[in-house]
Amino acid sequence: MKKYLLLFTLAVLMASCGGTSKVAKEARKTFDGSWRLTSVTYPNNSGEFNVTLFNEASASCFENSTWDFVSNNNRGTYSVSGMDCNADTNYFIWSIDEENTPAGIYDFLLKPTNDGYKSTTGNQGFRLNLKSLTDTNMVWEQTVSLEGSPFTIRMNFSKQ
Repeated sequence: MKKYLLLFTLAVLMASCGGTSKVAKEARKTFDGSWRLTSVTYPNNSGEFNVTLFNEASASCFENSTWDFVSNNNRGTYSVSGMDCNADTNYFIWSIDEENTPAGIYDFLLKPTNDGYKSTTGNQGFRLNLKSLTDTNMVWEQTVSLEGSPFTIRMNFSKQ
């Protein structure tokens, strides 16, 4: 219920403010801080899947990973955890794409970098859908192709 109230409030704010800029700024502020990726799920799909996230590690390595977002410069870090997982700190820059999304729904762009925040992948990054965002929870979704059909990966975060 709380999630629907937040979405309704965001929609009203966008309509009354004449654009998404103020809402996106608020979303950026909400991102700020430390988050834990609590689970990776596959809505509308059953079975076990061998999924690699961000061309780096298995989804199981990302579960319980820690993420830090700095909203004033759109930079961040994450560290994966688990057995047989590389526990190094990974760096990224991020942004919320306000232009190509329906009202109240945002695409979230994540670009891997080195520790100096210089791109490690050229001009490539990852586009995710920011499905929901509150002060305590965040959900990202990424849709990829599996055997020619859409396959959704959902990442559930909680604020630390």
